Amino acid sequence: MTQRRQRLGRFGENAAAGWYRQRGFTVVARNWRVRDGELDLVCTRGDAVVVFVEVKTRSSERYGSAAEAVTLVKQRRIRRLAAIWLGQQDRRFGEVRFDVVDVNASGRLRVYERAF
Repeated sequence: MTQRRQRLGRFGENAAAGWYRQRGFTVVARNWRVRDGELDLVCTRGDAVVVFVEVKTRSSERYGSAAEAVTLVKQRRIRRLAAIWLGQQDRRFGEVRFDVVDVNASGRLRVYERAF
């Protein structure tokens, strides 16, 4: 991955993390990795809710929106990773949610809560 793309991805993840913090969430994991893949953000609000956030950042929508890149295959992978993450926790959550955040290079966010 080029440095430019890494910076753009970091920019999008920072913007998404800020959006969740402003709404009372705590970002408990960023770029959480295991052999099978990576979760961009894991956010919680107490024990009430845990949100697994897939952040997609694009410099343009020339090839479609970033959110469109979260295919069924990607959704399945995120669900598997979420199950692993949840299995490692000492607590249980009332609600488990999967969101997608679409960020463009100018910082506009589209947040799709309960995207899948």
